[in-house]
Amino acid sequence: MRTLRLKDQTPDQYAALLRRSEADFSRLVPRVRAIMEDVRRHGDRALLKYTRRFDGVALTSPRVTEAEFAEARAQVAPDLTRALDAAIAQVTRFHRRQVPPEARVRTQPGVTVWRVWRPIERVGLYVPGGTAIYPSSVIMNGVPARIAGCPQVVLCVPPGPDGRLPAPVLAAAERLGIRQVFKAGGAQAIAAMAYGTESVPRAYKLFGAGNAYVTVAKMLAFGAVDIDMPAGPSEIVVLCDGGADPTFVAADLLSQAEHGADSQCILVTTSAALARRVGREVERQLAALPNQARLRQALDRHGLVLLARDLAEGLRFVNDYAPEHLEIVAAGAARLLPAVRNAGSVFLGPYAPVPGGDYATGSNHVLPTGGYARMFPPLSVESFGRKMQVQSLTRAGLGRIRGAVERLAEAEGLPAHQHAVAVRFRPAKKVRSVGKCGVRSAECGVRGPELATTNPGPALRTPHSALRTSLRGDRHAQ
Repeated sequence: MRTLRLKDQTPDQYAALLRRSEADFSRLVPRVRAIMEDVRRHGDRALLKYTRRFDGVALTSPRVTEAEFAEARAQVAPDLTRALDAAIAQVTRFHRRQVPPEARVRTQPGVTVWRVWRPIERVGLYVPGGTAIYPSSVIMNGVPARIAGCPQVVLCVPPGPDGRLPAPVLAAAERLGIRQVFKAGGAQAIAAMAYGTESVPRAYKLFGAGNAYVTVAKMLAFGAVDIDMPAGPSEIVVLCDGGADPTFVAADLLSQAEHGADSQCILVTTSAALARRVGREVERQLAALPNQARLRQALDRHGLVLLARDLAEGLRFVNDYAPEHLEIVAAGAARLLPAVRNAGSVFLGPYAPVPGGDYATGSNHVLPTGGYARMFPPLSVESFGRKMQVQSLTRAGLGRIRGAVERLAEAEGLPAHQHAVAVRFRPAKKVRSVGKCGVRSAECGVRGPELATTNPGPALRTPHSALRTSLRGDRHAQ
């Protein structure tokens, strides 16, 4: 891991620190666009072609069968089932409160405005797979979708070398009531959910993190569908003072490095002595981990130690970087929180490691990366629906806002807008009841409602005298 002092960085060097490993997606766009267009045009045939090419699996259908659900159910150990249930309960407990009912607001006497919740009807979830197993990502996407009330939930997961999905992933999906599960990954899976195929239903909004190809595919699909956020390679920034435990800090950096070679692992500290101790601790712990080759690759490429003059300088970097995960391990960590403006998820204190939030604190681990935490929030129940505005006005209420509406409509050159309000306040004209034939009811001797029920045939085209005779005959016949 490189060590740099923030105060020594030129503006260009500082800007380079903020760039991510996969920040420039432009080189991937042509290839991803071609895959997505192929799936849009050729549906399942293209989807299965790319599954064969990229995952090395020849499938006849992408859909997970009931037999595969049953097999997965039998394979999951009881203790893992209990862990899944515990995580689902925790995430449900936190997310259930995210869409409280809103009160109606009386903006004027007789004018009431409010909002009502409506879930997105069809949502598509993406969970990384292949050699990885992420039942936690099924939970983080599936729980808020269930709480939101989304009627149709589709899940895509890349298959493993045997053409199957990991049993824990299917078990998590089943426990959340997700039955439309498909063996598809990468850009082709995003295209299938965005455009629909013979097997995969089209979704209205896509959710879930993935590799750079998945991120680019979601960005290209935006417009045809909505997306949750651009979520790419994992990131962690640990901000600490000299009192932090180097063992804890090193373990937390390593925990995010194992997500992949493009993971960003950054330590920002006010203590050069702590930085050296963390470096030694990283090497010690790394030697004991079974996946040290992958961890080493991430740390060598994207591991970084930044020395700050004080915590204020460290916080300035944090806000400019806008990390996916931010740990604050310093005296009075909670007092620093108001100064944090840009971060996906914040972990306060020495006993709040990122893996806690990854699995079981109840917070969501689908977070904006690549600096998008400046404008995107974490995944939540609100992501799976939207608020619909409603307003109710009485005549008196409309009268109270009439002047403002008419004057603004006039200023904007919209006379029909002005008229739509003014017409409701014009004196009502007294109009005598007229039947469908155009004859006043007093002349024809039949009340309007009775005339309306009379058979409107050729008689309506006869002279009035004949019409009256016809109508009288009808009445005698009744």
